[in-house]
Amino acid sequence: MLQQQNTNKRIKPIQGHSPQRSPGKFSSNLLNISNKFAGTGGMSSSLAPKKAQAPQKVPKSGIFQALPMIEQTLFKKYYDRGDLPIAVNFSGAVRKIVWKCEPECLDYHLYLPIFFEGLRETEDPYKFLAVNGCEELLQKGETKILSVLPQLIIPIKKALATKNHDIMCITLKKIQKLVKSGQMIGEALVPYYRQILPVMNMYKNKRLNIGDKIDYSQRKNENLSDLIQETLETLEKNGGEDAYINIKYMIPTYESCMF
Repeated sequence: MLQQQNTNKRIKPIQGHSPQRSPGKFSSNLLNISNKFAGTGGMSSSLAPKKAQAPQKVPKSGIFQALPMIEQTLFKKYYDRGDLPIAVNFSGAVRKIVWKCEPECLDYHLYLPIFFEGLRETEDPYKFLAVNGCEELLQKGETKILSVLPQLIIPIKKALATKNHDIMCITLKKIQKLVKSGQMIGEALVPYYRQILPVMNMYKNKRLNIGDKIDYSQRKNENLSDLIQETLETLEKNGGEDAYINIKYMIPTYESCMF
């Protein structure tokens, strides 16, 4: 009897200690707490329509940006190695180039493509030597240039593909000089228009809007759009009968200067 009375008595919890609870009841209490405090609370609310978000700007394609890095040219490699018969003469107020042998005696099949490669250089003395050396070789080449013409196409194409303003201006001037340097050169250049003219088509109508300001690049003949137009007219005048048709095929906005 005494044992039964002891089992029937409830065990009182000790003060300071909470009775153990089952994990199921504890988790249900947490859910009730989270549901209890769900709502807007003291946040402000408005019935006004939300402002329309500004549309995201379309990223630029960067088609007119110049190449960030220009690969090393054969001209720089040959000059640093001492294989080019040219040097800079610093005597006097103006720099000049000095040939170690006459330009007429050089092998144009070897040296003329290398000098056209140097048109992509942007640092001195490489740039100065390449530009002026190429100018003198074209002046004194006479009949030697025509046979070397196919080897000049890739250096010209690479120079125009850099999309660097200074390099493109120098290359366009050298194309004009190349066409006028001998007979039949302009006509022999017609089959290569598809490799040279695409970049000109991109920049032909790209003009700088400066309002009522003065564009001093016109005085130095460095306005790229005008220089391209001048180069195309030179190609048409010296390219024979098929020049205009091929230029028009690659650059539809070009209008003939002969008709």
